[in-house]
Amino acid sequence: MNAQQENRLEVALEKAIQGDQTGFAEIVEEHQGMVFSIAYHFLRNSSLAEELAQEVFLHLYQNLPSIQTPAHLKYWLRRVTSHRCIDQSRRQKFRQEVALEEVAEPAVASSSPDLMLFERLQKTVASLPEKQRMIVILRYQEELGPAEIAELLKMPVNTVKSTLNRSLAELRKRLARSFGEIKYAIF
Repeated sequence: MNAQQENRLEVALEKAIQGDQTGFAEIVEEHQGMVFSIAYHFLRNSSLAEELAQEVFLHLYQNLPSIQTPAHLKYWLRRVTSHRCIDQSRRQKFRQEVALEEVAEPAVASSSPDLMLFERLQKTVASLPEKQRMIVILRYQEELGPAEIAELLKMPVNTVKSTLNRSLAELRKRLARSFGEIKYAIF
């Protein structure tokens, strides 16, 4: 985040804490993509991800005075979103169901080198247990380091590293089993 953006968010945060709706709207606008992205990649359902994002921002609104800086805000949003995703998954024992209308039409030129592998990888990640799935998403989707993930999920760094290693080994095993003799260098 550059200094200008940091200053803009600091001002918006101060306004929001004082009750200014435009300040809060600016905060939501700045961070809604990140919150939705974490929720969507974890839940794999856009309507659930939207609902969860709304809950997170409502919770933020109720707890604005406890937020100290824009960096603290980003950390707080990631942590609350991560925990809410895990809670949602546990509540509903969420299993992926996608309506036909939500499935994207295949494009002529794919941004992914191997669309079949990418879709299989997404499904395989979605089949991991909640904490493993969240660690993988935070590491590779949000590009957070093990120390940042440990801080967000309130667990030791070595636990994050070992869980990540076990998750990657499990993903390799499941993908190798599903693709048979075809070997891909994914991780």
